[in-house]
Amino acid sequence: MFAFAFLGLMVDGADLMFLSYSLSSLKQEFGLSNVQAGALGSITLAGMAIGGIFGGWAADRFGRVRTVVWTIVLFSVGTAALGFTHDFAQFATFRFIAALGLGAEYVACNTLMAEYAPTGRRTTILGTLQAGWSVGYVVATLLAGWILPAYGWRWLFIISIVPVVMAVLMQRVVPEPPGYLAARAAGAFARRRNNSESESTMQLIFGDPSRRRMFIFWSLTAGFLQFGYYGVNNWMPTYLEKELHLKFSSMTGYMVGTYVAMILGKIVAGWLADRFGRRVIFAFGAFGAAVFLPVIVLYQSPANIVYLMTIFGFLYGIPYGVNATYMTESFETRIRGTAVGGAYNVGRIGAAVAPAVIGYLATDGSIGLGFLVMGGAYFLCGIIPALFIKEKLFDPQK
Repeated sequence: MFAFAFLGLMVDGADLMFLSYSLSSLKQEFGLSNVQAGALGSITLAGMAIGGIFGGWAADRFGRVRTVVWTIVLFSVGTAALGFTHDFAQFATFRFIAALGLGAEYVACNTLMAEYAPTGRRTTILGTLQAGWSVGYVVATLLAGWILPAYGWRWLFIISIVPVVMAVLMQRVVPEPPGYLAARAAGAFARRRNNSESESTMQLIFGDPSRRRMFIFWSLTAGFLQFGYYGVNNWMPTYLEKELHLKFSSMTGYMVGTYVAMILGKIVAGWLADRFGRRVIFAFGAFGAAVFLPVIVLYQSPANIVYLMTIFGFLYGIPYGVNATYMTESFETRIRGTAVGGAYNVGRIGAAVAPAVIGYLATDGSIGLGFLVMGGAYFLCGIIPALFIKEKLFDPQK
């Protein structure tokens, strides 16, 4: 199960980066304006948000394994189809379809793994699982360096059809989690005669004050987390190259080093959270990232930037290493997929807004000024769970 889930998130992360590495080629071949090129990123985030919300609902309605399998098929086929497009409209359409699968697979995969993982080691396992997303960034970097110069951007997308094989194998060998099957057998997921499945689940969430508050707290936390993460992730390469005047080859090396440190941060965070608690480790990572962004902006130099980037990569990986376990344990089994998918993907509003905010601040100021705002987002991301979200409210195995 872990092997399949890890590969699923790795391909998910790699797929997201393929667009970034292909953007200059797409602009040249399709004659895209900067607005159209930027719109492809926004279309991707919008598709992931919608897919994540419906992916959580589908995991509750149809099963965790089945949802993971079909979302892998959706984003693999949708991404491979990009290699056969010939204009902006075609590319944008298939990118949106693929993004639906990307967002849905991330939520369903984490929900499935949380319900399989033993309680005492759940965050260690899910933290390591989150590292799959970052490994995907590294894989995408290596594949882009090999395929783009030799074969062009189309083949970079066409090879995304390979995960379909993994999905077929998963359908055959991985059963649904016992906790989910028990909840279905108990009638928690039964359809109501005069109401749809999605409506009944949402009523369970918003009709109860404690569930509603938890959903709102996690939506805000996810929004600030993704605001900081995607803002930094989108603009850090440009910041290193344009404002710190690093050569492109050096900038790429620093980013790979940051991603490797992030992988380590996610794994270590999971291990620590199982020993010292989800709440304290999540908050420590968020506050650490909040403090370290101003350190990079105000105290960087050619001599220390590699060390600062490595430390920051470790710190801003920590919240993601704890996030999946912390969230899934905040909701009971019968609403878990819908609640986690809904809260996390409402938070994608932060991901969509952040790159534009930094771009606006950089117009008359600097990208570094935008990073200071990202630091504020990380602080809020840490303070909400530290004050309002208790840990281990529901055991996914029960």
